[in-house]
Amino acid sequence: MHDHDHDHRRLGRELDLFDTDPLMGAGLPYWLPDGATLRHVLEEYIREAERGAGYRHVYSPVLGKRELYEISGHWDHYSEDMFPPMRLGAEEVVLRPSLCPHHALIYRSRSHSYRELPYRMAELGGMYRSELSGVLGGLTRVRAIQLNDAHVFCTLDQAVDEARAALELITRAYADLGIRAVRHRLSLPGEGGRGGKYVADPELWRRATALLREVLDASGIPYEAAEGEAAFYGPKIDVQIADPAGREATLSTVQIDFHQPERFDLHYIGPDGARHRPVMVHRSVIGSVERAVAHLVEQHGGAFPPWLAPVQLVILPVSDAQTGPAEELLRRARRQGLRAELAGPEHGTLGARVRAARLVPYQAVIGEREAREGGEEGLVAAVRLRDGRRPGAVNGAELVDRIAARVAARGPGLWDGDAA
Repeated sequence: MHDHDHDHRRLGRELDLFDTDPLMGAGLPYWLPDGATLRHVLEEYIREAERGAGYRHVYSPVLGKRELYEISGHWDHYSEDMFPPMRLGAEEVVLRPSLCPHHALIYRSRSHSYRELPYRMAELGGMYRSELSGVLGGLTRVRAIQLNDAHVFCTLDQAVDEARAALELITRAYADLGIRAVRHRLSLPGEGGRGGKYVADPELWRRATALLREVLDASGIPYEAAEGEAAFYGPKIDVQIADPAGREATLSTVQIDFHQPERFDLHYIGPDGARHRPVMVHRSVIGSVERAVAHLVEQHGGAFPPWLAPVQLVILPVSDAQTGPAEELLRRARRQGLRAELAGPEHGTLGARVRAARLVPYQAVIGEREAREGGEEGLVAAVRLRDGRRPGAVNGAELVDRIAARVAARGPGLWDGDAA
């Protein structure tokens, strides 16, 4: 596979998914309708998976006072990746480079009993990183990031199980999305702490690393350790993916953090009635929405599985005479929640319209014969699948039901009998 053929930047423009404008700025892509649809479907999928795993969703602002990031440690250890502060009267506010400090404050805002733990807090939230303009391109390196983030506040005894459950959630999402992890990495601090890049508390690092090794060993996942790749506040498990050219990137992470609960003085009331310090497990299932979409675009070359496809069904009346039944099929498909479009003769010859819709999973052609067979009561369409198969004439209601069932199953298969 030639690298350029599946470059998500080229595909993103060709498929009208996203683009950039120098007036908006480098590293700040905008999403066109089809790209926004893809992103929306992905976000809904992840929210649903998280709800099923016991997470509760919050919203928090993309701004925070500089002081918040001084407490969290980002200001000391991470400021070269942060946007410069903005003055607001006597105060300074920053665009957040991560969501964990906001979530720590939300946790802290209410008292928690050990009976409520683990408390799983999730958010698909915006964050900002001041990447240098030389490394910006497409959706993989951006300055405005939508992160699928979550923090689990739990007891020390629960930390390994929670981190392991997070890894399982990642594995399941990869299976549903058709993403392949090339390897798992245990990311540790570099030797000598690289000039204050990491918070110095050898005991906390040792404990967190031991717990993550336990998680990986319990999961039976082979992994390799990498020095210098840790977060500044703790070690992490990085799930690595590769693009068609073999370039690796981190998509998902699981981290065990003893540092921020201490900095924010977080606590829960234990069975003994005393205050205890929780552990924070940070985890991201699909990482940044931008990077996840870039990877899916390259992996599928724009030919997405039916449930992810921006347009799932295109209806093609051969001539204006079939506009009536074509519009009826469109209404029926949309009522069932399918993303359907009608491409009539004003868009060119049938051959040209079929070619234009080559990445759409399902095409329904309605010609004279289909209109005749459909008669007064029914609707009939000649079905073409994206992979070239032609199941032939299918009743409209049955076609819509079949596609809806495929979409609900979230499998890669296009038709009955295909591997789900």
